[in-house]
Amino acid sequence: MPNPEHSTLHRRRPRVLRRSVVAVAVVAAAATGGAYAIGLGPFARGSDGPAPEAVAQARAFLADWADGRLPSAAGRTTSPGPAQDVLKNFTAGLDIARPALTASEATTAANGTVTVPFTAKMPIAGLGTWTYTSKVPLRRQDDGTWKVAWTLSLVHPHLSATDKFRLEREEAADAPKATDRAGATLSGDEHPSLKPVLSALTTAGQGSGGAVRLVSRATGEIKGTEVTFTRKTGGPADRPVAVTIDSAWQSAAEKAVAAKSGGRDVALVALRIDNGEILAAANSPASGFNRAVSGTYAPGSTWKLVTSSALLLKNAVEPGDVVDCPKYLTVGKRFQNVETSEHRNATFLKDFTESCNTAFISLRDRLGDKELGDVARTYFGVGQEWHIGIPSYDGSVPTPRDQTEKAASMIGQGRVQANPMIMASVTATVASGTFHQPRITPGAKDTTKTKPLPSRVVRQLRDMMRATVTDGTARVLADLPGDVGAKTGTAEVSEDTPNNGWLVARRGNVAVACVVEKGVTGGSSAGPIVRGLLAAVPDDPS
Repeated sequence: MPNPEHSTLHRRRPRVLRRSVVAVAVVAAAATGGAYAIGLGPFARGSDGPAPEAVAQARAFLADWADGRLPSAAGRTTSPGPAQDVLKNFTAGLDIARPALTASEATTAANGTVTVPFTAKMPIAGLGTWTYTSKVPLRRQDDGTWKVAWTLSLVHPHLSATDKFRLEREEAADAPKATDRAGATLSGDEHPSLKPVLSALTTAGQGSGGAVRLVSRATGEIKGTEVTFTRKTGGPADRPVAVTIDSAWQSAAEKAVAAKSGGRDVALVALRIDNGEILAAANSPASGFNRAVSGTYAPGSTWKLVTSSALLLKNAVEPGDVVDCPKYLTVGKRFQNVETSEHRNATFLKDFTESCNTAFISLRDRLGDKELGDVARTYFGVGQEWHIGIPSYDGSVPTPRDQTEKAASMIGQGRVQANPMIMASVTATVASGTFHQPRITPGAKDTTKTKPLPSRVVRQLRDMMRATVTDGTARVLADLPGDVGAKTGTAEVSEDTPNNGWLVARRGNVAVACVVEKGVTGGSSAGPIVRGLLAAVPDDPS
């Protein structure tokens, strides 16, 4: 069924690519105007002005939306579920990268509603920036708090229950081609799930144009054009774009996804541990959004690689220390383990291999509030600006706002955001001890600055990942030859949506990360896909 925000891919002459807005994680962006998150800033007024609490809520909503923290943004509205779906569909399906949302001066209506106008600058990958204005309405609730009064027109004034947007791309016949690491031409026909990557490569150069159309939800009839982008000309169209993709790994990844996805949305990245070169990037469905490198997901328990690193770095725990794993632990809200499992008197190693949420959360006081984010940035490059060669999302680990959010961040929930590229990179860093910025074009620049992990921590993490395969939740990989290490993850999406399943793995010089939307658990959903990939390509790339 088509997603409610957009329709299906079609091709016509001249080659116009109509993209549907699929229900996937949104392309996230750097928050603009962090100053809006604290104080009154430009909204400061006297006692007769808009309620400061309302204005602060509007600023926080816009900052969360801009930074890709969609569950947090949606939670500030009167309809969290629909709000999260629409925000996700809108930005992801229109290939919007790094939106900038700038608030203006607030006003108060006679009925008490506070309105905060804002300017939206939505950069559409490979085309240009779509700029428009809209408004955030806020109403006081019965408990005295302020919430964003959710409406579709908040996202864009023309978005409604009857009308939606569709992105159309016009690609010139002379658009540049891409070649893999061996010099062979890469084709979307031969590697269907690579289409979003190839599209990002080719439309980033000359030879592309397009438009955002307003269309009827019922009939698909075009009712208007919001913005038009002129096709660029004059570039070296006959010069192929060299990429780091390995055709053997890409083919194996696509076959594994097709065989084991069960019709669910899947994203997978495999990269070299020694230099960060991306060997495979698989997206299912193949059309539309490149969730493998631009998606934003809670990484769930795969994030315990970073949490464990933070704890081991400061000698806050050792693998052999007893850290009890009860069924439940309450920190503002009740946290539990998958299937409410428990492991009494378990060691920290056991907590890791069985992915015990409550044990990790119980260690939260051994880390400072900013420490997890600092470790992610300093040792893993997460949250720094990456230049991989195509638009990407580079992760976010905000400082927790309270103890409940800190507890959630320990297990890769809350406002922690990542994607398969990020988690494959985290896995590679754990395996080697050194962060290498992922890249899909050989000449991609690297402006990141990181420190290597101590060899002691690397050794401990590698042993813990190996034990997860031999004795823990990643047993699905146990029959593979070689020193395979892994970590599974289960990430909550919402109360009424099945969890996403994650699995990251390392073998030799390759790190892999896979997420299966609505996969429930990582071992059962992402595990067979990663196993299929590693079994099909037994040798590391040269």
